[in-house]
Amino acid sequence: MSSQATASAEPNYFEVTKGFKSWALTLDHKRIGLMYLFGILFSLLLGGAFALLVRTELMMPGETISSADTYNKFFTLHGAVMIFLVIIPGIPAALGNIMLPIQLGAPDVAFPKLNLSSFYLWCTGAACLLLSIVMGSVDTGWTFYTPYSLDESKSGAIIPAVFGVFLLGFSSIFTGLNFLVTVHKFRPQGMGWFQMPLNLWALYATALMQVLATPVLGITVLLLFVEHTLHIGIFDPTLGGDPVLFQHFFWFYSHPAVYIMIVPAMGVVSELMTTFTRKPIFGYRFIAYSSVSLALLSFLVWGHHMFVSGQSPLANMVFSALTFTVGIPSAIKVFNWVGTLYKGDIRLQTPMLYALSFIIMFTIGGLTGLFLAILATDVHLHDTYFVVAHFHYVMMGSALVAFLGALHYWWPKFTGRMYPERLAQVCSIGVFVGFNLTFLPQFVMGSRGMPRRYWDYDPEFTIYHQLSTVGAFILGVSLFVVVCYLMVSFKKGRKAPKNPWGGTTLEWDAPSPPTLYNFPEPPVIHELYDYDDIVEDGDNGWVRKPRPAGAPPKEKH
Repeated sequence: MSSQATASAEPNYFEVTKGFKSWALTLDHKRIGLMYLFGILFSLLLGGAFALLVRTELMMPGETISSADTYNKFFTLHGAVMIFLVIIPGIPAALGNIMLPIQLGAPDVAFPKLNLSSFYLWCTGAACLLLSIVMGSVDTGWTFYTPYSLDESKSGAIIPAVFGVFLLGFSSIFTGLNFLVTVHKFRPQGMGWFQMPLNLWALYATALMQVLATPVLGITVLLLFVEHTLHIGIFDPTLGGDPVLFQHFFWFYSHPAVYIMIVPAMGVVSELMTTFTRKPIFGYRFIAYSSVSLALLSFLVWGHHMFVSGQSPLANMVFSALTFTVGIPSAIKVFNWVGTLYKGDIRLQTPMLYALSFIIMFTIGGLTGLFLAILATDVHLHDTYFVVAHFHYVMMGSALVAFLGALHYWWPKFTGRMYPERLAQVCSIGVFVGFNLTFLPQFVMGSRGMPRRYWDYDPEFTIYHQLSTVGAFILGVSLFVVVCYLMVSFKKGRKAPKNPWGGTTLEWDAPSPPTLYNFPEPPVIHELYDYDDIVEDGDNGWVRKPRPAGAPPKEKH
C-alpha cells in the first residue's frame, strides 16, 4: 500500500475517539499539548486583562479606576498569571508536548501517564492560584517577597497562591523529565545529536533547567507555607528569620526560569529563520552549544537581582562579571540568525514576522540587561521602570512573541487548518507596534527615576504613562484578535496542506493533522535543513522532488 493510501486510512488524533472522557483520560501527547494550549491562551487573555487594568489606572496621576490596594492586587495577579501560567509553560508544555515527539519521528513521549499527570498538576495549580482572587487576592507582587507575604491577615489568599505555585513547579519538573528521557531514548536510528533540529536542542536545554532549578522554587514556597502555618523563623525577622534568604532562594530558581522562558523561544526562532529564508541555519553547532551553555550559566547569576540587598562587594563583583558572560551565547545566536538572513530567500509570512520581531526585541532586552549588570548603574536603575521595560522585552517581547510565531508556524500541522494569513500579518504588526509603544517610554521613565510598582506618580511622568497605556491597548486588542481567529480557524479554517511553509524537519512528513501515533509508517531521516529537494506545488504546499529511479535516498546518518 502506498504511503498516501496508508495515511488516508489512518485516522487522525481528533477522530480516534471523541467526547469529554476520551480527552480527559487521553495519553496522546498531541491532545495533552492541545489542552495545555487552550488553558494557556485563556490565561493569556486573563493576565492581559489585569495588565490593561494596571495601565488604565496609571493613565493619569492619582486615583483613576482603583485604590492603591486594588492596584497592588492587579499587578500581582498580572505577573503571577503571565509568568507561571503562560510564559513558562507556553512553548515547552504546550507546543513542545505537541511537536517534540513528531520532530523526533517518535510515536509519543517516553512517559504518557506522567505527561497527563503534569497537565492535571498544571490545572490544579492554576485553580489554586486563581482561588486566591476569591480569598482576598495577593498584593505582594509575583515574587511573593517576604516580609510582605508573611502578613498573617492575608494568609487566606497567600496560602492557596503559594500552594498553586508549588504544584505548577512540579508540573514543570515532570514535563522536563519526560522530555529528557524522550530525547535520549526515542531518537530514531540515523538521528544523532547533531542531526536533531535546533528546536529539540533548545527543549532539551530547557528540560535540564526545569529538572534542576524548579525544585528550589518548590522548597522555597513550601518553607513559606510552613512559616505561615507553624510560625517557624525562616524568613520572618521577628522570629529570627532572614527575609533576604527568601530572595536568594527565589532568584536561584527564577533566573534559570528566565531562560526556561527564553531558550525554547530561541529554538523556535532558529527553525523559523531557516524555513523562511530557504537556506540552512548559519552556525548550527554554535547555536546548539549556546543553548546548553545558557542553561548552565543561568544557575550562576541569580545575585545580580540583589546588588542593593546588602550582599558583599566581592559577591556583587562576581555576579556582575558572570552576568556579562551570559551575553556571549545570546550574542552568538543573534549573530547566526542575522547570518542566516544574509542573502536568504526571505518569505515574510506571519511566523517570520514574529521571528524578525523577536530578534529586534530580544536585542533591546539583552543590551539593556548589560546596563543593569553594571554595579554603579544598577544602583540608580534598580526598582525603576527601566527594569520593568527590560524584563518585559525579554519575557514578553521575546518569549511571548516567539510563542506566537511558533503557534502560527505549527498551527496548520497539529490542527489541519489554516488561519487567515492577511489578518494574522496585521495582528503581528499590531503586537510589535503596541509592545514597543508600551515599553520604550518606560526606559525613559526609569532612567529619570520613576520607581516601579507605584500606584501614583509625579505629573512629569504623565505623558510616558499615557503612551504606555495606549500601546498596551493596541497590544491587548491585537492579542485578543489573534486568539479569536485561531479559535475560529480551528473549526472553520481552510484545510491545511501537509507542508505549507516548506519545512524540512520530520514533522512536515507527518499528515496534517497527524495520525494517532504521528506517522502512518516510519519516517525517513533526511539531511537536516536541506532545501534543495523541497519545491512548491500550488495548493498542495511544498513537496519533496521525486528522486530518479535507482538513485539512493539522500539521507544523512
